[in-house]
Amino acid sequence: MKEIAKAKIQATAEENQNLFFEYLRLESVSTQGRMISETAEFVKQLIEDFGGKAELLNDLGGHPIVCGFFPAGQKGNSEKTLLFYNHYDVQPEDPLEEWKTKPFEPTIIDGVLYCRGVSDNKANFMARLNAIQLLSESEEGLPCNVKFLIEGEEEIGSPTIDLYLEKHADLFKADACIWESGSKDSEERFTIDAGIKGIAYFDAWVESAEVDIHSSKGAVVDNAAWRLMHALSSLRTKDHQVIIDGFYEMMTPPTELEKSFVEKTPFNGEKLKENYGLKHPLIVEKLDRTPQEALILYPTLTISGLLSGYTDPGSKTVLPRKAQAKIDVRLVPGMDPENVYEVIRKHWDKKGFKDVQLKLLTGEKSFRTDLTDPFVDIVLNSAKKVYGEDVVLNPNSPGTGPMHGFGEHLNVPILGSGTSWAKSGAHAPNENIRLKDFYQGIEHMINLMNEFGLIN
Repeated sequence: MKEIAKAKIQATAEENQNLFFEYLRLESVSTQGRMISETAEFVKQLIEDFGGKAELLNDLGGHPIVCGFFPAGQKGNSEKTLLFYNHYDVQPEDPLEEWKTKPFEPTIIDGVLYCRGVSDNKANFMARLNAIQLLSESEEGLPCNVKFLIEGEEEIGSPTIDLYLEKHADLFKADACIWESGSKDSEERFTIDAGIKGIAYFDAWVESAEVDIHSSKGAVVDNAAWRLMHALSSLRTKDHQVIIDGFYEMMTPPTELEKSFVEKTPFNGEKLKENYGLKHPLIVEKLDRTPQEALILYPTLTISGLLSGYTDPGSKTVLPRKAQAKIDVRLVPGMDPENVYEVIRKHWDKKGFKDVQLKLLTGEKSFRTDLTDPFVDIVLNSAKKVYGEDVVLNPNSPGTGPMHGFGEHLNVPILGSGTSWAKSGAHAPNENIRLKDFYQGIEHMINLMNEFGLIN
């Protein structure tokens, strides 16, 4: 196992920068269907340009999935296969007025690369390709087989990926998987996630009349905005405790090992407030759990959007005929999106809100890797060679992705490692990565593949 110099890593990344920038310029916004087929073809060509074999899967509907394969070198371990999961789709770029640079024009300022999709998740894919190139060009060659699954629907809930995983499980068969995520926290500690929360995302709405009504009738007529507000406020107390019967009871209790890792997870509330400019205290100050427990072990219930009545400048006095809300629930093991729908529906019916409509738009289950799996130590040890001993392992990320299907259909341990930092701003204007983190991400992937290829 030959170590590759940091200077060589940076030089190779700079040589491949034009390809990286071409990838970033592709406006692959999945929710709007923009440049999806073009980006899928580009990703396929990228894998081939770096010496791999690639194909597109689109036989089950949805946006194309790109499959990639790089065989182990002559001195590598052809009995071991590592799967990388990435996605080529990105979030919409709005609000445009808050961007300091053009959203889809990669721009480097003081060592920071700005572009929509660079953090989530195009840089991680490029880091892995750079690592493969460097290892393939070394005397020892690629230490193991490498597969890629790059999808184009992650930002819209990955509605078809489980179908592809089930049908094409043999194509993606591997011994372990590295996920698309991973970053440094606000204290510059590198964080690895061994799982992910699920999600249940809902539309909720109510109609109180056939037309908007003059607000003077508010003396005798109810309106949809108040009706929906009362229904929503019945789900959670002002102290932020969810009060839906059966909600918390669905949770599978964490293991003692999982709890021990959560206890060791660092958390800096003041830094969090500073990074996001928070105007209110953290809600865990009134809950019977630590911030770490809340982020990793507990579900959430969030109002993600509200719309009703007149919202343009100036005044218009109406009783809105309709009110709408977006609700997302982050799930932990034991919780199922359909079951969450049922308990909310029963709660509203019991509280007298049968007229408030609820529709499950998308759902994904959570997943946690067994922390006793040997792959966990491989990922941790290879990271510590790059980032130092203060590497943090979370049993799962507070965020969501289609990890459950990989665990179910491929039966592999899954951990996330990436190139983001605390101020990368995924999904927000001015999304970015630091180039130094990108180079370290390449180095980590080199170390990881080297160590993974050694095990039998």
